[in-house]
Amino acid sequence: MRAVVSIGGSVLVPELDGERVAAYAEVVESLLGAGHELGLVVGGGRVARDYIRAGRVLGANEMALDQLGIGVTRLNARLLVAAMEGQAAPTPPEDYEEAAAVISRGDVPVMGGMVPGQTTDAVAAALAETVGADRLVYATSVPGVYSADPDENPDASRYEEISTDDLVDIIAEIDMSAGSNAPVDLLAAKIIQRSGTRTVVLDGDDPEAVRRAIDTGEHDGTEVVP
Repeated sequence: MRAVVSIGGSVLVPELDGERVAAYAEVVESLLGAGHELGLVVGGGRVARDYIRAGRVLGANEMALDQLGIGVTRLNARLLVAAMEGQAAPTPPEDYEEAAAVISRGDVPVMGGMVPGQTTDAVAAALAETVGADRLVYATSVPGVYSADPDENPDASRYEEISTDDLVDIIAEIDMSAGSNAPVDLLAAKIIQRSGTRTVVLDGDDPEAVRRAIDTGEHDGTEVVP
C-alpha cells in the first residue's frame, strides 16, 4: 500500500523531546518492513502556535505568521528525519514532484509546510493526490471529526464515518487564521473531495494507531468517504 500520513505537531512533539519522535520512527520502520510505501507530512504544534502568538502581538500580518509556522514545521520534520536513520530523504522536500521522486526511489519524504495560507493538512492531501496514495491518515490530537469543537461544546459527537461533502461543510464554519486547530483545513477537505482518496482522521497520541490503520485498516477514528 502507498500511504501518506499527516502527523500533527502537537502529536509528534507534545513536549520538545525525542521519545514520541522515536516511537513514530519505529512505526514507519515497521510499515516499510511490511512492504508499504510512505510519505509523511509534519505539523508545527504548540511551538508554531507560540511563535505565531508572539508574532501577532508584535504586529506581524497573517502572511508573516504563516511563514513562522512553516519554519517550525520544517524543523519538526527534520527531527523525524534524524530519528529514521537513513530511511528518509535527508532534507524535507519543498515541492510535490520532489517528494514523489523520493517515494519512487524507495525512500520516505518527510515534508513540512509549503506555502502561506494553508496548513500541513492540505500539504498531505495534495501529496496523497500527487502520488496516487491508497490511504491518507491524519494523526491528530483528537480521535476523529466532530460535529463541533469538543473542547467548546460538550454535546459534540464524533462521526465514525462522514462524507467528503459534509466534511467540507463542517470545516467551512471554522476560523482558519494562522495557528488555528481544526481536524483538517478547508483546502485539504476539498482536495480529498475531488481526489476520492481513502482518508482516516484518528487520535495519533499512540503511534501504533497509525500502523494499524495502514497495515490492517482498523482504527477508532473517522472514515471520510466520497
